[in-house]
Amino acid sequence: MTTLTSSQRTMLFWACFVALVATAFAFMLRMMIMPEWEAAFELDKTQVGTIFGAGLWPFGVSIVLFSLIIDKVGYGKAMVFAFACHVTFAFMTIFADGFGMLYWGSVVGALGAGTVEAVINPLIATIYRDNKTTWLNILHAGWPGGLVLTGIVVLGISDSMTWQWKIGLILIPTAAYGILMLASVFPASERVTAGVSYREMLGEVGWGGAFIVSLIIVMELTSNVLGIEALKNFWWQLGIAIVISGVYGAYARSFGRPIYVFLLLVMLLLATTELGTDAWIKDLLGPAIKDSLGIDGGWALVYTASIMMVLRFCCGPIVQTLKPLGVLALSAALAAIGIYWLSILSAPGATVGATVIILAATIYGLGQTFFWPTTLGFVSERFPRGGAMTINVIAGVGMLGVGVLGAAWLGNVQDRSVVQAVSEHSESLHAKYVTDEKESLFGSYTALSPEASMATGDELEVIDQAVRHGKSTALAKVAILPVIMFACYIGLILYFRSRGGYKPVRLE
Repeated sequence: MTTLTSSQRTMLFWACFVALVATAFAFMLRMMIMPEWEAAFELDKTQVGTIFGAGLWPFGVSIVLFSLIIDKVGYGKAMVFAFACHVTFAFMTIFADGFGMLYWGSVVGALGAGTVEAVINPLIATIYRDNKTTWLNILHAGWPGGLVLTGIVVLGISDSMTWQWKIGLILIPTAAYGILMLASVFPASERVTAGVSYREMLGEVGWGGAFIVSLIIVMELTSNVLGIEALKNFWWQLGIAIVISGVYGAYARSFGRPIYVFLLLVMLLLATTELGTDAWIKDLLGPAIKDSLGIDGGWALVYTASIMMVLRFCCGPIVQTLKPLGVLALSAALAAIGIYWLSILSAPGATVGATVIILAATIYGLGQTFFWPTTLGFVSERFPRGGAMTINVIAGVGMLGVGVLGAAWLGNVQDRSVVQAVSEHSESLHAKYVTDEKESLFGSYTALSPEASMATGDELEVIDQAVRHGKSTALAKVAILPVIMFACYIGLILYFRSRGGYKPVRLE
């Protein structure tokens, strides 16, 4: 085992922190310029959601696959791959000529982001094994920190720089973490030093966890990547996932830890609540914020990310008092209230003051602050024998869930709600501005055509109101997800209380 000095631990922590800032840079840059892509390449909302999802689901694929081999490949070599992916993403996106290059550039960038996460989570859990949840929260302050930094820069230069130049900004934090990683020393993981075998590690996830992961990956690959029509049938996708998880289970000889498999399902809801809502928050709240505050809707995301960044740095006393599950339950309750309130404020005809919008955004920001890192901390504390697998697979499932299902679902809800509102107002407008049917994971749908952006007079007013209605509807539907999560966390709290209370598991 490599024993790190205090200065080596500090260097490694900041290398991991800056790498996470770079992934947040890529996320925020793409999200902030989505409207520019939508206009430049005539994309509908479902296509926008699909491109956004392409920046997430490969994250899940790479984090899962690297978790299988990270101890063999080594953390340093994995970070070289991540660096190459971030650079490639920047140039593919800068020179994009349509939906295809935007989609595949996002895929490459997400592979790099997933590799970063596959490295930094087990590394921090290893070097701070006595206080995992706190340090993982501090590490993941890098995510909102990157969002805040990117948002301030992009919003500050929004009128003076093309979207291609904005994308190029990702190269700055990428170069920074590359230099820091070169100067870092990488230790062996906690699982390896404890002598836990590879098969035992896989058994913590088990065939139950493998089935959830493989089904989501197969759904995306067969529906949007491979283009094989027969494989787009759900029953074929289910059969392939059963075969993959069956092979995995035959080797691991385990269903997996039941609580862990349950948390994988909860993670699907969590990721859509946090990342899916963040992805649309500028678009959803833009009109209301513009009306009441006179500023770009992107500042709402900068504000909520600032709350996250500060609180994650100060999370120690909160985690010690409430324990991980208590923190997650409180977060779910606040997120449900904040998201639903924001949906009301963004509805057509809503007239609200700046104070009310800021208060609702604050509650939403408080709610989502601890979701992701506290879940990783809980998993690393309760299932340390799973090493890189348990902590990274749950992060991967979150990204896969929102990338394949959550983001596209939110876009699809908007398209359907907008079309319904237009149809209810005028059949002639429906015939003039609604596209023919398209296909998605959620079945056939129609959307506003690009010509709708050129409407004038009364037609423009009707379309604007319909779009605002669609955005508000999408946000309101998300609010049910944290309500379900809250019930799940309360159930787990009661379970651990019946067994003498929550205690981290230690590996010697």
